Amino acid sequence: MKVLALDSSGLVATAAVLDDDTLLAEYTVNHKKTHSQTLLPMIDEIMRMLNMDIAEIDAIALAGGPGSFTGLRIGSATAKGFGLALDKPLVPVPTVDALACNLCEVTDSLIVPMMDARREQVYTGIYRFAEGRLRVIRSQWPAPVTELAAILNDRGEKAILLGDGVPVYQERLKELLRIPYRIAPAHLNRQRAGAVGFLAMQYLAEGKTVSAAGHVPEYLRLSQAERERRERELREKKS
Repeated sequence: MKVLALDSSGLVATAAVLDDDTLLAEYTVNHKKTHSQTLLPMIDEIMRMLNMDIAEIDAIALAGGPGSFTGLRIGSATAKGFGLALDKPLVPVPTVDALACNLCEVTDSLIVPMMDARREQVYTGIYRFAEGRLRVIRSQWPAPVTELAAILNDRGEKAILLGDGVPVYQERLKELLRIPYRIAPAHLNRQRAGAVGFLAMQYLAEGKTVSAAGHVPEYLRLSQAERERRERELREKKS
């Protein structure tokens, strides 16, 4: 089973091809370019290096959300385009779950991904690994940094933090956290398509796929434009 995996949910653009339990190729870029500029050329380069035709792919896995609204839309449009053209299923993987998978069997600590969601919030979740599988203690949700810190303090367990939200709120975390914690190393602390593909293989075995036409990203919260529209409508009702 060959899977093309994509993640453009955050600052990183990343693509990979997996063949069952083998990671054949992974291309990851964390640079100041839009994902619309990087994602398709990365996929094309991977296919060229593997001497593989895109038609050989059996399924397309993607980070299904949450994340950057623009990034998720680019990833979704790319995956849907390939899925429709090739008549292949899509395998949406929760973005935060995939980020946690970077640390598979690396740590016995709680795994706490943090994606910067702006407005003093992060997209986060709480995980650990047991028996080679990701165990979800609390599934992904948008949380104020203060709320996440309070939850971790209440649990009282050591934790490892990762994601682009960590450097943004690092000083606040120093003030708020009363548990032992550390930050994942550079090669593990950002999105990787290989991790998306790893989880997607499990989902495929469980029959968790969607049609290309039916896929919709999971944003978890309203976009800034939608929030502003609602606030404007509320003001107009009051006036």
